[in-house]
Amino acid sequence: MSLLQRLLWGRAGHQELPSDLGDDPDPDEPEEPAPPQPSLHLTADDFRRAAEALNVPVATIRAVAEVEAAGRGFLPDGRPQILYESHIFGRLTNHRHGAAVDSRGRALSSRVWDRTLYGAAGAWQHDGRLAPAAQLDWEAGHRACSWGLFQVLGTNAEAVGWPGIREFVEAMMTGGAAAHLEAFAGFIRANNLAGYLRNRRWRDFARRYNGPGFAANQFDKRLAEAYRRFRSA
Repeated sequence: MSLLQRLLWGRAGHQELPSDLGDDPDPDEPEEPAPPQPSLHLTADDFRRAAEALNVPVATIRAVAEVEAAGRGFLPDGRPQILYESHIFGRLTNHRHGAAVDSRGRALSSRVWDRTLYGAAGAWQHDGRLAPAAQLDWEAGHRACSWGLFQVLGTNAEAVGWPGIREFVEAMMTGGAAAHLEAFAGFIRANNLAGYLRNRRWRDFARRYNGPGFAANQFDKRLAEAYRRFRSA
């Protein structure tokens, strides 16, 4: 019992100390340190491990991280950036929720990809899009989002190394940037893309990683330029 507790107990008119409060804590005993929080930024060790796992130069991983992630992996509150995909949710739920809308009235489910349904990036993707979709179908809602630094789609959860979508989401939410890089490396392995990176076939990599619209954003040229810069650093 602390000194304050003893004084309060005495003021309450008790003559004897209670027997169930235990011994006084040692005032010099240090408190248990809080476990370290995962970093929201990739470290040199993270890049090295991913490069070794994929058998590519570290400069290659750094280039892809700069171009594809661009530092937008996390919100100010620490949650991962996500992008909710209505057409994926519609497909996964067999279009049972065609009338459902998000907090701003946009459709949560669609039969085709529709750019106008995305809305603003940031916390609203979690709170205004994913949250109401997850109330309808938790698994489909979370699989219909792309997650984190490398925007790995939830439908890839098992392919990139997690037992299921719940474990994948937990890692994206709490594992920091290293977990996001792990998901990226798993995606590269699952889709046999490492060879394109290893041989610096940026155009072929960008086409498969970013889709047919890669050229409009010059992903291949930006990857090549970033690689040259990191290689010469």
